[in-house]
Amino acid sequence: MSLSRRGVLAAGGALGALAATAAGTGGAAAAAHGPGHGPGPGRARVRTGFDRLAADGYRLLRGRKVGIVTNPTGITADVRHIVDVMHPDDRVNLTAVFGPEHGFRGTAQAGGSEGRYDDPATGLPVYDTYLKSGQDLADIFTASGVDTVVFDIQDAGARFYTYIWTLYDCMESAALAGKRLVVLDRPNPVTGRAALGPVLDPAFATFVGRREIAQAHGMTVAELALFFNSEFLHENPVRLEVVTMSGWRRSDFFDDTGLPWVPPSPNMPTPETALVYSGTCLFEGTNLSEGRGTTRPFELLGAEGIDHRWAAAVNALRLPGVAFREAYFAPTFSKFQGKTVGGVQVHVQDREVFDPVRTGIALLVTAKRTWSGFAWRPDNWIDKLTGNTKVRTMIDAGADTDAVVDAWRADLTAFRAKRRRYLRYGG
Repeated sequence: MSLSRRGVLAAGGALGALAATAAGTGGAAAAAHGPGHGPGPGRARVRTGFDRLAADGYRLLRGRKVGIVTNPTGITADVRHIVDVMHPDDRVNLTAVFGPEHGFRGTAQAGGSEGRYDDPATGLPVYDTYLKSGQDLADIFTASGVDTVVFDIQDAGARFYTYIWTLYDCMESAALAGKRLVVLDRPNPVTGRAALGPVLDPAFATFVGRREIAQAHGMTVAELALFFNSEFLHENPVRLEVVTMSGWRRSDFFDDTGLPWVPPSPNMPTPETALVYSGTCLFEGTNLSEGRGTTRPFELLGAEGIDHRWAAAVNALRLPGVAFREAYFAPTFSKFQGKTVGGVQVHVQDREVFDPVRTGIALLVTAKRTWSGFAWRPDNWIDKLTGNTKVRTMIDAGADTDAVVDAWRADLTAFRAKRRRYLRYGG
């Protein structure tokens, strides 16, 4: 069955449960438990969209020529890649793979991809989707010969993490090519409790933010697909179906799920990276290092000439759930490669109250006030990341953290109201 617009999967039999939205679908409610403990007592491991699809014998894909958009995060609970699982299975006709930024097997750094090749492990043709959209991407889908495009990639929860825009582009292009699109859901690793930060102004649309969503969107990829199809692609919606998870609750961090973590990109090594990323990635728009080339990207921030005063200034704000350590490090690549720089390490102490976007703004405000060398990237990349000019111009004008955050409050409230219609999980 295929639904155009809001397309929630609701087939009969075992698949009838795939669109379940109530909290606790994976078992009894869990007792409170801390980071690193996995599912709490009485809770089963979260089952991803792929887990549920496979358990049902791929019935949703029977009789279809299938191509899949995925990367190293497309794994089973026992860490086998789903392409390697599906390819030899006679119940599904997998004929093509589509690789996003960093590539299908994940060998490329930021801003790169693996190009067109045949996968050595399976012999399947791998097509490059990175920076392709519209009719160009539709032509790739057509040339591949598939009639159904499946999407299964782990997101990090931030608007500027490009996989969600790969999803958007695939939806738009699949509609142009007359293909069906199936989204297999995975957890938002930083919970789905709330949307945070500024909402993109369409004037600043790029591949790090195609459309008007919040900086930390608080949704899963399946929920985003439903949102995109109805809110942005309604004039030519894709034939969309989503396979939801079971056992995932909106309040779950990644280590609550019992699932294995695979870095979705080279500089997203741990779920803790994802926890801070929607705020500290803003430092890509400055002349400071955002920690690329270290073992703690987006947790370490710094530049030559910064000293203890930055950590002292941001600690003085007493931001909820976080503390900042004076830190010195030497990136092995990217900004300040091979040079020792000073700065801070972000230590999240209570993730339940930690606000990554507000923290990112506070770090920008205090960095500018305590280091005379602070500068924005000359191309104003910060405006693309925040989706507006207000953050940059207000900080330049001397605004404090509260004033900057207040500037996006009305837009965020409107986005949160719109977002509620597409949420598929409770808890």
